[in-house]
Amino acid sequence: MRPDPKADIDGYLARLGLERPVRADVEWLFAAHRAHMERIPYENLEIQLGRATSVDPGEAIARIARGRGGYCFHLNGALGTLLASVGYEVTRHRAEVRGRNAANHHASSLTINHQALSVVCEGQAWFVDVGLGDAPYEPMPLRAGYVTQQGPFTEGLERWSGRVGGWRFVHDPRAEALGSMVFAPEPVEPDAFAEAHQRLSTSPESDFVRAAVVCRRDVHGADVLRGRMYYRVDGSGVSRQLLETPGEWFALLADVYGLQLNDVDQADRDRLWVRVSAAHERWLADKQQEQEQAGAA
Repeated sequence: MRPDPKADIDGYLARLGLERPVRADVEWLFAAHRAHMERIPYENLEIQLGRATSVDPGEAIARIARGRGGYCFHLNGALGTLLASVGYEVTRHRAEVRGRNAANHHASSLTINHQALSVVCEGQAWFVDVGLGDAPYEPMPLRAGYVTQQGPFTEGLERWSGRVGGWRFVHDPRAEALGSMVFAPEPVEPDAFAEAHQRLSTSPESDFVRAAVVCRRDVHGADVLRGRMYYRVDGSGVSRQLLETPGEWFALLADVYGLQLNDVDQADRDRLWVRVSAAHERWLADKQQEQEQAGAA
């Protein structure tokens, strides 16, 4: 992967709280990954605000340097460029996130909805991904059968049986949304994700359009916000809090995720809260319908 000489690498590093590495080693790779998961949230608020974004890593890096986050095409797009800029050998991969109850865990077809990264460093290939929300917290060696405990989550890597040379990341069974993610071995450029990004950011059927999602990881667990419901997942289990007012919601964004939203004026904040609340009511209605159908069965 080629570095981007126009990218605001210094601003990005400042957001991460890191200095450029003396050399591109495993120690700095782990430090960058952990800092990214802790300091730069996974978030789709630009979609909820109706603001168009692209898959250009330089654009994502500029937004990160201003205090925001993004979702997989932005976060992994940015991190891949950062790592290449400081000397790592990085490859982007087409990938698909598959839900916990998906019947196609090992299917050979690939519906692109994710960008994955691999990094070769000190003679080892690593799975690097800061765009899945709550996992992984640290890089994982690309080794079939590898299993690790990262905070409350057990995570593993295996060969993807649907594609020669492909890989499958398997998340902890307690994770509510992400079951696994598969990625193809071929290297691609950022524009390979443009069509998928357009679909995910504009289609009424897209989960990113239907609801606001914000997430961050730390060494002990994960903080997940879906609509107006905030979850904390750690070694003691899962705690939930329903946010009743816009004041509570925006305060949580600032306090837990570091999202001050200085680029969002009051009118847009008001519209965002209305949209989040409407999505929450639809979710409640769907849940009630599911319960009624289950009771009638």
